[in-house]
Amino acid sequence: MTTLRQLRFLVALDDTQNFSRASELCNVTQSTLSTGLKELEERLGVRVAERTKQSVMMTPVGKELAERARGILSEVQDFEDRAARENSVGTSSIRFGTIPTVGPYLMPRAMPLLRQRLPETKFYLREELTDRLVDGLMDGRLDLLLLALPHPLPPQIETEVLFSDGYYLATPADHPLGNRDKVGADDLTDRHLLLLEKGHCLQRHALSSFSGINLDEDESFSATSLSTLVAMVEEDLGITLLPKLAVDAGISKTHHLHLGDVEGAIPRDVALAWRKSSPSADTFRDVGSCLKTAREQLAGS
Repeated sequence: MTTLRQLRFLVALDDTQNFSRASELCNVTQSTLSTGLKELEERLGVRVAERTKQSVMMTPVGKELAERARGILSEVQDFEDRAARENSVGTSSIRFGTIPTVGPYLMPRAMPLLRQRLPETKFYLREELTDRLVDGLMDGRLDLLLLALPHPLPPQIETEVLFSDGYYLATPADHPLGNRDKVGADDLTDRHLLLLEKGHCLQRHALSSFSGINLDEDESFSATSLSTLVAMVEEDLGITLLPKLAVDAGISKTHHLHLGDVEGAIPRDVALAWRKSSPSADTFRDVGSCLKTAREQLAGS
């Protein structure tokens, strides 16, 4: 019989495309993972992956089965969570995933509110890029996500928008736009923006922040964090769009640069996401209420 352990091995291999990293993710030895997957293949009568000494590539049926395995594992997790809630003794927990352009700026202000609102709940925070977070939610590794929309999500996921997050244009102090309190699409036409590397949803959101206008990216440099972008702008290496959340949280306070309000830009929506089958939806909405309050506090500080 196919086991849940084998399904976890399959999902981990699909996520990592690497036996060593997949075994680390599952907290087993590489030989245990390989044996489990071989037994799964023998049980199903199909190859789930093509293996060479240098690489692993999932077969088409392997990718399809991994996606179905994610759904099964998430259902099992929700099944166990429902029983745990009924017979809970002591402290509950939420495995909470956040994207790097939201979590570091919102969660420090939100955590005291969450401890006050949900004193018996432990939060285990994980910071990852959006696609990885969504995979973690679908395979039951995570319970709740804090992410930015729009972003394509599976139909099994419920979302609640918390607030909209607009942009400031960050420029060096002596830049031609450095004396403007407000800038618009015309001001950004034919200008190249320093942005985060591909994989960050903010990169895509920034490039599509004006309807019908394609902004240009400075492809000579891609940053791994907003802090790096701020430092690059301060050194007169370019201009960028910064989320208002990050600015309100103080990302630019110790840097010498100019911030101009970007008029007419389409904001990203910061939202919570969880599995529709989760029994903890009411608790997640309580979390959302605390996050909204935290955002309001940052805006007023």
